[in-house]
Order: sequence, then C-alpha cells, then structure tokens
Amino acid sequence: MAASPDQFRGQARLPHFAAPLRYDLRLRPDLAACTFTGAAAIAVAVSAPTRFLVLNAAELDVDRASIRFQDLAPTDVAQFEEDEILVIGFDRDLPLGEGVLTMDFTGTLNDQMRGFYRSKYLYNGESRNMAVTQFEAADARRCFPCWDDPAFKAKFKLTLEVPSDLVALSNMPVAKETVSGSIKTVYYEESPLMSTYLVAIVVGIFDYIESSTSEGTKVRVYTQVGKTHQGKFALDVAVKSLDLYKDYFATPYPLPKLDMIAIPDFSAGAMENYGLVTYRDTALLYDELLSSASNKQQVAITVAHELAHQWFGNLVTMEWWTHLWLNEGFASWVSYLAVESLFPEWNNWTQFLDETTSGLKLDALAESHPIEVEVNHASEIDAIFDSISYDKGASVIRMLQSYLGAERFQKALASYIKKYAYSNAKTEDLWAVLEEESGEPVKDLMTTWTKQQGYPVIYAKINGHDLELEQAQFLSDGSSGPGMWIVPVTSCCGSYDAQKKFLLKDKTDKINIEEFAASQSADGEKNQNIWIKLNIDQTGFYRVKYDDELAAGLVNAIKAKKLSLMDKIGIVEDSYALSVACKQTLTSLLRLLNAYNDESDYTVLSHVTSVCLSISKITVDATPDLNKDIKQLLINLLLPAAIKLGWDPKDGESHLDVMLRSLLLTALVRLGHNETINEGIRRFHIFFEDRKTSLLPPDTRKAAYLAMMRTVRTSSRSGYDALLKIYREASEPLEKSRVLGSLSSSPDKDIVLEALNFMFTDEVRNQDSFYILGGISLEGQEVAWTWLKENWDYVLKTWKSSSLISDFIKSIVPPFTSEEKATEVTEFFAGRIKPSFERALKQSLERVRISSRWIESIRSEPKFGQTVQELLQAKA
Repeated sequence: MAASPDQFRGQARLPHFAAPLRYDLRLRPDLAACTFTGAAAIAVAVSAPTRFLVLNAAELDVDRASIRFQDLAPTDVAQFEEDEILVIGFDRDLPLGEGVLTMDFTGTLNDQMRGFYRSKYLYNGESRNMAVTQFEAADARRCFPCWDDPAFKAKFKLTLEVPSDLVALSNMPVAKETVSGSIKTVYYEESPLMSTYLVAIVVGIFDYIESSTSEGTKVRVYTQVGKTHQGKFALDVAVKSLDLYKDYFATPYPLPKLDMIAIPDFSAGAMENYGLVTYRDTALLYDELLSSASNKQQVAITVAHELAHQWFGNLVTMEWWTHLWLNEGFASWVSYLAVESLFPEWNNWTQFLDETTSGLKLDALAESHPIEVEVNHASEIDAIFDSISYDKGASVIRMLQSYLGAERFQKALASYIKKYAYSNAKTEDLWAVLEEESGEPVKDLMTTWTKQQGYPVIYAKINGHDLELEQAQFLSDGSSGPGMWIVPVTSCCGSYDAQKKFLLKDKTDKINIEEFAASQSADGEKNQNIWIKLNIDQTGFYRVKYDDELAAGLVNAIKAKKLSLMDKIGIVEDSYALSVACKQTLTSLLRLLNAYNDESDYTVLSHVTSVCLSISKITVDATPDLNKDIKQLLINLLLPAAIKLGWDPKDGESHLDVMLRSLLLTALVRLGHNETINEGIRRFHIFFEDRKTSLLPPDTRKAAYLAMMRTVRTSSRSGYDALLKIYREASEPLEKSRVLGSLSSSPDKDIVLEALNFMFTDEVRNQDSFYILGGISLEGQEVAWTWLKENWDYVLKTWKSSSLISDFIKSIVPPFTSEEKATEVTEFFAGRIKPSFERALKQSLERVRISSRWIESIRSEPKFGQTVQELLQAKA
C-alpha cells in the first residue's frame, strides 16, 4: 500500500527530507474586506528520497490547482487543520537537489492579534484598519505556507500590493515601487538567512522620525500621524543601544536599516522582528506630559530588550523552542546592561532584582518547569513565554557572568555570536563556547540550573568556629524536593572587604569563620557586631535561611546601614518567601520589616512595599481581628518616606524619587490610610475639572484614581462615572490603561461586576483586559470568579492567545486562600482544560493551596498578636 499523507500527523516537528532555501512571496491585503491573497515561490532543497513535501499552513485556503513543484502537479493534497500542516503528495519520488514549489492562497486579516491581522486606529477622526503581522511563536503559517520552525532558516524576498496612499513596511528596505492607479507594488530587498517567526509586514498610514547609528545604519520610529514627538525618547535609546551592542557582541548590526513601530492592538509588549520591531503603544511611546517615570523606564528596557534580540535570537537563533530561554533570558539580561550604561542614575542592576524575585516566586512552585522545557506541539509554545524563560533565564545568566567575571564572559559571548551567526544553536552550544573560553566547568555547573526545575535554599548555621551550609530544594508549599545544584556561593563577614567565593557541589559544606573574621577584629569591633551575609548582591539564584544568631546579626547590620541595597532586598525577599513556606514565622518577618523603618531608597522600598501588601492581604483571612492593627503597623513603616516626598514633585529630584512617590502613595491608599485617600480624592476633583492642573501629574494619578474608587458604591457612583469620562476623553493609551487598572478596585461588588463587563464592550481593546483583571479589589474576588464561570465560553472564544487567556485565570484564581475554593475551581475546569492555559491553571491552584497552608501556620503562631501590639506601641 502506498504511504499516505496521514503518516505526517501528530508529529512535534516537520520532517527534514526537504528544506526551504528562499521564499519569494507576493501578498495583497484588502483592508476593507479584511482578507488577503498571496502567491509563494519557494526554492526547496530535497535531500532524501520522498514523494511528499510537508510544510505548515493554518487558516489558509490553498488553491490546490495552483500547486506545482518544478513542472510536477501533485496527485494528493491534504491540509490537516489540527496539525497545522499541508501535505503535498506526488506520483513519484522528487528529484534530489533544488526545485521550486509554487502555489496561490487566500486568508483572513483576523482580529486575534496573531498571524496576519488587522488593528484599528483613528485617522482624521475616523476609524481605519491597518494590517500587521505577529508570527512568534508559530503563526507565520497563518500568513503563508512555510516551514514554520526556527531551525529552517531561509532568505525572504517580499512583494506587497497595497493602496498607494499607505505606508508598507517589511524587514528589509524597499528596492523599488511601481504605481498602477490606486494600487502600488512595493518590492523589498532580499533578506539574509532568517527564521519564519521574524518575518514582518505593517501596512497603514504613519509618520516617522529618523536618526542614524555611528556606523550609518538608518533607524526610524513610526507612529500614528501627529505623534512622532512621542517616539523621540525610544529613537534615542535605540541608536545608543545599537552602538553599544555592536561593541559588546563585537559584530556589526546585521541589516541595512531598523524600523520600530507602535501598534494599537498588540498582544505582547513588543516583538523583535528582524529590522522591523513592533510594539504596543505604551512600550514605545513616551510623552513628558502624559508618561510617568516608570513608563519611561519601561520604554527604555523594552527597546533595549528587542534590539538585543537582533543579535541574540535573530542573527543566532535557538534551534527549537526548548531553547527559547536563550533568546529571552539573554535579551532580558543584556537590556539591563544597556540601560545601566545609558541611565546610570536609575540604579538599574538593583532594579534587576525585580526580575530575579519574580523568577524565584514562580520557580518555587511544584508546577514550575525547567528552563529547558520539552515542546511537543505548537499550542504548547506560548505557555513557556513566562517568568522562567525570561526572569530565571536572565538571573542565571547574571549568576554565571558574576562567577566567570564580566570580561571573560563578554569575550566568550562574542565568540558564540561569530560562530553561530546566520544559523541555530542549542543551550549546550553556548556552554561549550563559554567553557572553552574560560576553562571553567560551565556545562556541569549550568546544567543543574537549566535542565532541572526549581532552586535551592541554603541553610546557614554557626557551629563553633564553622559556618555550616546545607542545600535543599526550596518549595513554597513547605515540602522539600529532590533537586541538587552546583551553587556558586559568595559570602562576606562584617564588611564587603572580607569575601569568600566557592562552588557548593554537595549537600553540605562548611567555612571556617575564624580566618574569615580575623580580618575584622582589627577594626576593634566586638564580635557580637559581626554579621555574615551569603549570596552577596543576590547574584545567585537561591535563597538563604539563617539560624537565629546570624539572622539577628543581619537585622543589626540593616539598622547600622552596613548592607548594600541589593543585600537589603535579598534579606527581605528571602525572609518573606520562607514565611510563606512556613519555614519561619510571620512574627519574625514583621520584626525584620521594622528594621527598614527609615529606608528611603526606591529600589529597596519597592520590595518592602510588595511584601507589606501581601501581609496585609493574607491577614484579612488569617487573623481578621488583627488586620486593622497590622495595616496600621505597615502604614507606620511606609509613612515617614511618603511624608518626606509629599504629593508634589520637587525641582531637581531624582528619577527614583519620582517613582518612589508613586509607589508609596499607591500602597498607602491600598492599605487604607485615610489622610492619603482624602488627599487623593481632593486632588482628583481638581484634576477632573482641569486636566492640565499641576496638582496631579502622571506619576501620582494612579494613587488618586484608586483613592477615588475606594469611595465608590452603587449608591454613590460619581467617582466611577468620572473615571469613565476620563477614559473616554483620553486619546492616549497610557492614560486609558491607568484608568482601566483602577475601575475594578471598588469595595462594592456590583461596581466590580460593572467594571468586568466593561471589558466586553468595544470601548476596551482585547489586549487591555488584563488591566481591569489585575485591579480587582479583595471584596470583588468572589463576584469575579462567578463572572468568569458564567462567561468562560465567551472569554475562550474572544481571547485566543495563550498569554491573554491565562491572564483571566492568573488574576481571578490565586487571590483565594482556601482548600474548598481550590476544589471548586478544579471541579469547574474539569473537562474544560486546554494546553494553552493548563499550566497557568495548575500554578494558580497551587498558589491557593500555599496560601491556605500559610494561613493555618499564622493562626498557630503563639506570639503573633503580642508582637503586633509591641511593634505598634514602639512606634507610638
């Protein structure tokens, strides 16, 4: 029996007997009908005997009669939608060597923000469609039939037929244009070898501003008409980043031009398409009058991240999605390197600990996954674009760089880029180059961090003259996993001048403190003031649990201002995580927080604040009778720094102080501090009457919006209506997102429900639903869950992409804190699970169970209530 096309179904990857060399694509989008037609001529190398060509296609209508390979017409054409493949069968084996496959096809400009899609924008007051592509991870197949796998690199030559008044952009510069009536044909230069997921097309009406790098590469930012001034900041960051990366990677920018463009409907933050980087408006545009300091920082980091990909990702590409972290972890890490160099006053590497913290939080779940994760179907890829690939990925790179030293590390990276340029690499390939250049056991060391999930907690205790260390896998549910790591341990004793570094390779080890502390006694300090800190500046991806004596020494060191900002952050984050895992008491965490009561640095207080808000939330359920006192205690901790900054910006204050003001005011509103809430409401009313008032600049607006929403009830809803009016009158996405993030924060359940239903209207873009979801008040949790159950089918149909659908679950499920609720959620989703959100659901349920266990533990702490009173009295 002759082999049938069915044999190719159910495979993780395409067969390798034929591979594309060059795509010649002609596309004609119809922006009114929201359809497109296309023709492809693909040069294919056949390397092994086969009667079949197998490539990817999804949601495309391929004209079977048009298919030819050289002059052969197929005898068999099968399109398997669930496998997203097109199988073309011939009546004989194809000749080995190069041949051309041609076909015509049509498709829909969809509204799913993936593949070739449409995005709405206003031009001269009327609504228009632009055509945009988003192909990562596996959606180029929705635009043209292709070998949609990063390892099948090929050259691309595109031709677009578009209305002659529109701007049409692609990866490469325009080679020539011809106009025939109302349609122009735009021919682009041929690209270098690249993967399908990086091909890009944007068609619409745009303005641009441009500049050049020191090498003369033309860089442009495209915006909607009349908004180019909002692209200036990103343009400046882009030009400087390209110059910096060219030197860092010792390789010139690979393409003749770089365009960056803001897209109104966009599911991710940004996409690094080769030579044509697309962004959400809020990730690219910056406006002095409308943007906050944190928006500015976000733009810089996002631009630096996407441009790092032009080398790490685009020039050298991961061999398969298992190695996605090579793209994302690296781009995240190196974007901080770039921004630190451009804006040293932002203290960027200290802020990098935000990334490490979020990686550590996710990776303490049993439902986490290794950095290198098996991917067996295209539908699973999206779910690994998470905190493990990005944040843990970036953090272990920082750990390795810190272990090898910056210079050795940079040299090795440059060698790696040169060796694998225009091709693909696996994680092992990077380790091999780093090992060769450094002579260190990089592969053995790093494999423990990328091939197994999780990370260790190191237990440190003093025993006579020894500091004894023991590692065990850390899990937030309090259990201990089987993992063992090779841990680059750093430690210092009494000062940063006395440091020790070594690799902890076994379960236990010890350091003799005598010789370690000897360098200290010369200071004439008595021994009780000696403190020991492990994991200096938190460069290692692990936590530390100190015995009581060591912990007390660190509290004293914090009070005496002996520790670096990063170490102060590390101590509070580890202590919080250990408390959640019931490895230490909440009582001791509150005592530790008290040592931060005169802290004034943004980077430290941003971590302290998030810990405070988590404590406030968990104690609502754990110790309701104490919650008011606990909130007061946390307010006392944050208030001094907030009073010092006040509501009004000061001349010449630092970027970080501007961010701190916004952080503290928002936190005080959330903790229910009346004076802050009342002042927020006062300023809101003035702002509502006069949007240009200086009393409520962008940085403090969110605090005032939240303050206003705390007062909103069904019976007195003027605050909600006022915010809706601001939303409807705002033309800027930044202002709109600020309002959306506040609408669901009312203590009134009916208002929360109204805010949730608002995202079903056409006034809210689907990409922005997560702002409303992320703001839901504690009082609104139950109503939000009921709403999600009632609307689940609609949500699933409307928000197709994995990241958007996961947002609904990750916002609504984890705030619950009881086993009963976890069971109820599990029962609802039984029989409804899909691969796109399965991981998010399992992780969310695990978080609910962790909270439930933590609550039990808090209730059984003997001195908890007494400590709260003591600390309150001390403040009084």
